[in-house]
Amino acid sequence: MHASSLALNFVAADGYRLAGQRFAAQAPLRGRLVVAGATAVPQGFYRRFAEFASAQGFETVTFDYRGMGQSRPPRLRGFRMDMLDWGRQDLAAVVDALAVDDVPLYLVGHSFGGHALGLLPNHHKLAGCYLFGLGAGWHGYMPRGERLRVLTMWRVVLPLLTWSKGYCPWRMLGLGEDLPRDVFHQWRRWCQFPHFFFDDPQLPDLAQRYAQVRTPIVAANALDDLWALPASRDAFVRGYSGAPLQRKEIDPRLLGTQVGHMGYFRPQAQACWQEALGWFGSLAAPA
Repeated sequence: MHASSLALNFVAADGYRLAGQRFAAQAPLRGRLVVAGATAVPQGFYRRFAEFASAQGFETVTFDYRGMGQSRPPRLRGFRMDMLDWGRQDLAAVVDALAVDDVPLYLVGHSFGGHALGLLPNHHKLAGCYLFGLGAGWHGYMPRGERLRVLTMWRVVLPLLTWSKGYCPWRMLGLGEDLPRDVFHQWRRWCQFPHFFFDDPQLPDLAQRYAQVRTPIVAANALDDLWALPASRDAFVRGYSGAPLQRKEIDPRLLGTQVGHMGYFRPQAQACWQEALGWFGSLAAPA
């Protein structure tokens, strides 16, 4: 059964309007989920997961960060923004809109969605977070072939294309949604550091902010996710030093399919979806 969805709008603290979709629970309500997506991945990519979760009794909301997908401005060239606002303003607005009663609210994060958790000023409103493909982004954690490909993209191909277009033409390369120029430059900068933006001298207070997170976390990474192998994940999640944290490795051979960095939300990974929802249910169960 495919769950019907309802278009929503969220307004961030600075007035920016964000587009989202709500998937009503198709079974007795067990909780609410917000899906925080990866960089350049539109919310529609997570629809099948949202439909699955809604069928399991979780009201689920997807949304697009500012500057991409249905939340992009009419023109990307000249659009200025701070990528950190994807967490501290955009995701924060969605969390505030959903945390309106005693129904537990959970976060499912993909890649940057796992970074965004620590940027939230309201992370205390989340009862649990299941993060897929979270990593530090540094090329040094990648196998040699992927490392060379990524460095060529960061240092040659994308700088030239972004300079020419006035925005990052990610879609031209078949990698996802186009991105504002500011997002490309910040993302590239942080990926040069072994611990992502925790190593950025321009962000000295970030580690302290992340250490304040107390929400239980599972960080699940596929062994064939070349962009976020377990070593990359471990380099980042040390920032969540105050949170109960479980690390999980997903063996693609047991799923019978390749996972990579994007396969967590394809139907072949449905066993991972069930495990995440089961974990949320265990958090809500009486002691």
